[in-house]
Amino acid sequence: MAIVASGKFLGPLWHTFALFATGYAIACALGVGLGVAMGTSPALYGLLEPLVEIIRPIPKPALVPALFLFLGIGKTTMVTVIVLAVLFPVLINTLQGVRGLDPVLLDTARTFHVSRFRTIWTVVLPATLPMILAGMRLGLGLGLVLAILAEMLAGETGLGFLILDLQRSFQIREMFAWIVILVALGGGLTVAFDAMEKRFVPWRGRA
Repeated sequence: MAIVASGKFLGPLWHTFALFATGYAIACALGVGLGVAMGTSPALYGLLEPLVEIIRPIPKPALVPALFLFLGIGKTTMVTVIVLAVLFPVLINTLQGVRGLDPVLLDTARTFHVSRFRTIWTVVLPATLPMILAGMRLGLGLGLVLAILAEMLAGETGLGFLILDLQRSFQIREMFAWIVILVALGGGLTVAFDAMEKRFVPWRGRA
């Protein structure tokens, strides 16, 4: 309670949130863009699908030492770790959503000579939105875990850094207090995502 009352939790909390949000936003944009491009272009799918299937199964924490080696220790590496964790759930779900579209929808757009860009914007994206959001939900938890791990390994502030630093200095009560703040952050992100999902896919979950 003393940490909350003093307000000193705001700085580390904001650092972790900003780090997570940056990586999460980049990964979602890349995942949706690549998923739609691969789903609508057989040539691009044939080119990128083997690469995706090689990288996707690798546990992303295993890539952290290699990223430190090539990118150095800093925010660039930490954001890259989060991007890699979130990218593949969003990409795979978007790709499967596009490839599972009802062909009648695309044939109808083609019959009315709708342009490729407009077809993607008005037909493909709305029809695949539930799958995209499912991938983003999976990425939400993975991204937060990797943000904390990255702060533990390379951070100088943030929730992950503080939790590990307090554990090493045997300040157990304070460590658990910061873990509770981390849980609150995770809960807040989940509630915000649920609200966004209800806003954009209001029919989901109805009987």
